[in-house]
Amino acid sequence: QVQLVESGGGLVQVGGSLRLSCAASGSIFNINAMGWYRQAPGKQRELVATITSTDSTNYADSVKGRFTISRDNAKNTVYLQMNSLQPEDTAVYLCNAERQPCKWCGKFNYWGQGTQVTVSS
Repeated sequence: QVQLVESGGGLVQVGGSLRLSCAASGSIFNINAMGWYRQAPGKQRELVATITSTDSTNYADSVKGRFTISRDNAKNTVYLQMNSLQPEDTAVYLCNAERQPCKWCGKFNYWGQGTQVTVSS
């Protein structure tokens, strides 16, 4: 099992910045990738950014150039730096970890509880 705990959400004005953190614990070996997703009221959950074990990153088009995902392996923590925030970025942000225990094993996804980000205009 992998436990994920997010922090760093809050209320910010348009154009402001926030940094989210996601601390992983438990069976953190063999984690292929970690990422951030978000879900706004009445909308489907969507990918925001991911980072693999080899530091390859992927971003949703809507956040490219504004958000940066990074990781600190020593702290088992993934970060999401969010700049130039807009009202449409308002959502619950959830941390995700994808783990594959062995080469022939299936992949397991783990989720944090989420942290609220609200951007006021």
